[in-house]
Amino acid sequence: MSETIECVVVGGGPAGLTAAIYLARFRRQVVVIDAGESRAAMIPTSHNHAGFPDGIAGEELLARMRAQAEKYGAEIRTGRVLDIAALGDGFRLDSDDGAITARAVLIATGVVNRRPPIAEADHDEALARGLLRYCPICDGYEANGQRIAVLGADGHGVAEALFLRQYSDDVTLLTLVEADLGQGDRADCERAGVAIETRPASAFAFDECVRVTFEDGGEERYDTLYPALGSNGNCELIDAMKVAQDEDGCVPTDRHQRLKVDGLYAAGDIVAALDQISVAMGHGAIAATAMHNDLRQKDGQTPR
Repeated sequence: MSETIECVVVGGGPAGLTAAIYLARFRRQVVVIDAGESRAAMIPTSHNHAGFPDGIAGEELLARMRAQAEKYGAEIRTGRVLDIAALGDGFRLDSDDGAITARAVLIATGVVNRRPPIAEADHDEALARGLLRYCPICDGYEANGQRIAVLGADGHGVAEALFLRQYSDDVTLLTLVEADLGQGDRADCERAGVAIETRPASAFAFDECVRVTFEDGGEERYDTLYPALGSNGNCELIDAMKVAQDEDGCVPTDRHQRLKVDGLYAAGDIVAALDQISVAMGHGAIAATAMHNDLRQKDGQTPR
């Protein structure tokens, strides 16, 4: 026997929790199933999230959002949705806690950063100390005037290095493998004053700074390291519903966060948009309102 829920949100990051708050306040029965892997939890302090002039830690922000959703009746469960299938009037979700039937489903499962070869404990400590950073839009300001290394000698890495030149005159592009930048990328770096380190990096250490060891045994030191290696979307459920992704692995939606399957929605970093907390929250609000109104229409509660 499967449990029947009106609205299910898969993912408890800023997008999913915002949607849960809205759906609960629309007086919808809503369950959030969260695997506890939101990238927002990795943020030591977010300084560009509106309303927090002194910044807020990612974990604290998520805790506040969970409490707000639960205050209005949303149920938040720790777990993982393993599969999803369309039914005649909704969806069946198989989770590690059993089967659920839902009328509407929002997928807000986020993405996973591609990490450099750094031990997990060292990675997390460096991230907490600001020696390792993943989002120049979020925290380029905090790297102002520092000696910055960007890891990823391709078009994406070049773009990130050029972006960070707004904050520092000392930006170096690193690579993990032998790489030959195209003439255009080299010209862009030269014009902007971005140094290109052609020796592949082989090891990273973090003490009072970032120490990068190269394959030839040489070493350089930087104040902070930005991996620009891209990310992988948590799109297993999207794939199960045969929804196509774009060339960047993101999910295209309509302007109301609807997917091309009736009753299925997507929000947050898996959607083709700027990967920011504020954007994810906007997605969540739009998706929840669309879910509510689409259900109202199905139930004959809207003007004809």
